[in-house]
Amino acid sequence: MKKALLISLSLFILCSIPVKSAESDDLWGNFNTDITPPKESKFVSDEEFDKALDQMNSKVNKWKTRFQKRNIPKGEEFSQSNETEIINNNQGEKATLPVISLPVELYFEQGTVPVGHYQVKGEMIDGRPVLNFYQASDLIFRLPATETNDDYGKDEILFADWIEEDNNKLKIIYGSLDFNAYAYVDIAQ
Repeated sequence: MKKALLISLSLFILCSIPVKSAESDDLWGNFNTDITPPKESKFVSDEEFDKALDQMNSKVNKWKTRFQKRNIPKGEEFSQSNETEIINNNQGEKATLPVISLPVELYFEQGTVPVGHYQVKGEMIDGRPVLNFYQASDLIFRLPATETNDDYGKDEILFADWIEEDNNKLKIIYGSLDFNAYAYVDIAQ
């Protein structure tokens, strides 16, 4: 009974909606006709056509490259073959050296080194690692070191730090793409 009542009510509502014919002056009467005014056609030179085509391509390519960059999954931006090249390029002349902050005066055979901040650059001289300590562009001292495979739990590839060994020694640690090294230094008393 409810179904019959619901169907009859919906038919009554549908039949009461007025329907307009296609002959009336509404938009449906002009459905298939062109309502734009005619334009004069003008001839375009090859240069103008190429220029317009280049403008459209530059707009499309700008959005296309932006969309392609957004769709690259993380981790797939570099392939294994060129990742090493990019890291090596970043380690060029403009690469920043790691900075170490020495909290105490250090004693060497050449003298003492005051408390301060130093940039550390490691290099191999005659097959042995040497740590160069710079302030600004001046070489302050060189420290012979021992090469190791230990990365001391550092997340960075290029690092320099110190570890207190006992009350009168510091262990200077250094890591880079080329080698990791350490050196023991006496604290000046």
